Amino acid sequence: MARHEQKVTVEGHRLTLSNLNKVLYPETKTTKGEILDYCATIAPHLIRHARDRIATRKRWVDGVGTPDDPGDVFFEKNLPESAPSWIRSRAIRHSTGTKRYPLVNDLATLTYLTQMAALEIHVPQWTVRAGAKDPGTIDSETRFPDRMVFDLDPGPGRGLADCIEVAQLVRELLEGMGLDAYPVTSGSKGVHLYAPLDGSVSSQQVSDVAHELARSLEADHNDLIVSAMKKTLRENKVLIDWSQNSAAKTTVAPYSLRGRFTPMVAAPRSWDEFDDPAAVEQVRFEEVLDRVDDFGDLLEPLAEAVGGTASAPEPGAGSEPQSDPMSDEAPEVVRDRLEVYRSKRDPKRTSEPVPAKQGTSGDGLTFVIQEHHARSLHWDFRLEHDGVLVSWALPKGPPTDPGKNHLAVQTEDHPLEYGSFEGTIPKGEYGAGDVEIWDSGTCDIEKWQEGKEVIAVLHGREDGGLGAVRRFALFNTGGHGPNKDPEKNWMIHLMEDESTNHGSKKEALPTDLSPMLASIGDIDSVRREAEDWAFEMKWDGIRALARVQPGDGDRNGSVELTSRNGRDMTSTYPELRELVDCVDVDCVLDGEIVALGQGSRPDFGRLQRRMGLSRESDVERERRRTPVYLMLFDVLHADGSSLLRKPYTERRERLFELVAESDHIQVPDAFEGSVDAAFESSRKLRLEGVMAKRTDSIYLPGKRTRTWAKLKHASTRDVIIVGWRTGEGERSDSFASLLVAAHDGDDLVYLGRVGTGFDEAALRSLRSSLDRRSRKTPALTVPAAESRDAHWVRPDLVGEVRFSGLTEAGRLRHPVWRGLRSDIDSEDVRG
Repeated sequence: MARHEQKVTVEGHRLTLSNLNKVLYPETKTTKGEILDYCATIAPHLIRHARDRIATRKRWVDGVGTPDDPGDVFFEKNLPESAPSWIRSRAIRHSTGTKRYPLVNDLATLTYLTQMAALEIHVPQWTVRAGAKDPGTIDSETRFPDRMVFDLDPGPGRGLADCIEVAQLVRELLEGMGLDAYPVTSGSKGVHLYAPLDGSVSSQQVSDVAHELARSLEADHNDLIVSAMKKTLRENKVLIDWSQNSAAKTTVAPYSLRGRFTPMVAAPRSWDEFDDPAAVEQVRFEEVLDRVDDFGDLLEPLAEAVGGTASAPEPGAGSEPQSDPMSDEAPEVVRDRLEVYRSKRDPKRTSEPVPAKQGTSGDGLTFVIQEHHARSLHWDFRLEHDGVLVSWALPKGPPTDPGKNHLAVQTEDHPLEYGSFEGTIPKGEYGAGDVEIWDSGTCDIEKWQEGKEVIAVLHGREDGGLGAVRRFALFNTGGHGPNKDPEKNWMIHLMEDESTNHGSKKEALPTDLSPMLASIGDIDSVRREAEDWAFEMKWDGIRALARVQPGDGDRNGSVELTSRNGRDMTSTYPELRELVDCVDVDCVLDGEIVALGQGSRPDFGRLQRRMGLSRESDVERERRRTPVYLMLFDVLHADGSSLLRKPYTERRERLFELVAESDHIQVPDAFEGSVDAAFESSRKLRLEGVMAKRTDSIYLPGKRTRTWAKLKHASTRDVIIVGWRTGEGERSDSFASLLVAAHDGDDLVYLGRVGTGFDEAALRSLRSSLDRRSRKTPALTVPAAESRDAHWVRPDLVGEVRFSGLTEAGRLRHPVWRGLRSDIDSEDVRG
């Protein structure tokens, strides 16, 4: 095998990755490269639960092998002398001597261990920071666990469903003790159950409690549970292994791979999943990544409950500077305004700037406003003063109306370098989430009364969120505010000022605007802040800005339609020129051009007949067959005034005042109610989804922002496999795609092809099943273009797919394979 070396830099450390194509899991042909990719993606979550815990590794240098020929495995405790010097480690005294263990505290260390084929990472329930007098060496007196663990292991005759039943029983006892319980399917055969502790008692004391709990459950359920370790007692029982709470014992870390014959993972689960124990299975690494995308880290509350995982200080770190003992003068005390900031951040875990010293302010002061997508969306308002950025969090953003003040919560001072910071703060870290610069520039400080009042004039970017020179006043409200610390309660006020006000002079109708864009949204985040969001139905069409000038005695009216990328579409959709008669003032409007299909629902397939046409005869022919409609939902400029900085609610009110509907021009109402009700309503109407828009959001032309969020439906359905197409390359031994159908009365109706969503195991297993069902002719009519090189099968194999909608021809749009459905008969799969 070729060596396939690759030099990489991980968090500033140079590593050599070799044998990336080496197969570590022969049954699934999973390579080291794929495992390294998994570890890099899952690292923030794995590290959260392994940080500051000494790591014992199980290594399969030549892979895990097969059931007939298992690979060699060995435990590794000592960190080898060849290991990079930058890996953080701790020495542990054993009766046989002292061993030095690595701490999996960063991605670079995890990458190194994975390169060494350390598939399993095992950690204790205590951290090295707990009570250690010498942070370099840990003895038994410093091992105070911050979590309790139970390993539920099925004996012969029992399975995972039985372990889940026992997990429910353990949970009841733990909750009776005032402890929350968090389940993890082990990736092997059973379940791990974690409960947070406060770190005040020893490992021996925790083990004693765990042992007593296991014995109590065994006494009440002796037909199901055993607490003794003897293998001869485990027949048809589930072992509650309490012993892993011992200071000397370790448990496989959550999110760690397992050295099974398939790449399973110790995967956090929800208790809701355990409501149907028979349906729960161990989880492979690809599924874990999907689960994290969908649900986040289900075990994160455990990490928060045990108080985070702040690292122990390195020897000599954090010491205060010493004064000269021979000096007669007392040392000058200089306030370090970044002390709090640094205490909350570790440069090894976040890309935020963490300078050793605060800066020095010159003549040109700066400001920055950052849009911060943390647990809840807010804006960070920062003004340069005294060598730092003095900072406030604005839950509603900067005010756009002088008559409405906004809450401002003062936070810790930030370094000047933070003025250019954009990026993602990892989960588990302080302020976790995405940070984007909303506006930045220079500022003039007119008044600075420390802790009481600040007045500043901000000169932002031309394309920034402020949109103009703005004058703000911030004032402390003391005890009148949401924060218990009165020093943090402030308000921010937009000041009217002749020097920063453009007056009442009408502005020319702009010609260079482009649509504001939405991000893919998270319905849970919107649900948490429901009162701050408005909801619109999502139309399946193409975006258009309409620049409208109604006619009067001196001019003819005009309408100009431009696409998202600035292309003129006016001649393509001539029926929309009637918009000129729907308004009385010059304006720029935002909307969606749609064509309607069955049931008067937007049909993107029908709209494609109109898209791109330029010849007048072609346009007129298709216009008669496929009329279009303009659904308006925003106004950017009206009657000589820009509305870009007005909040969403004001712009919507102005839109309804401004536009009179006509045959092809509509102004749909926003949905009144909860996001769940809006989502369900759009599902019933068979629309694409919901647009969620913050009620205070301003309009940022050309920007993709999370103050507008797309919440789309993900539909699933059952299909019948009727054939498959020949694969190439890596799929030459399986198939390229499946041809699928459903029954319509007595006939089969073709639904299209599905070629994504399969893992290696599914490809092999399905190909085997398909070969056994081979037939010479198709069971239905399939378009010639898709039946070329097809192999036909008996139509009795049912699967499930996820898809985004149906085309006009009734084909599945963007189908993704989810798996076989052995519990459904093919005759029951209907169109």
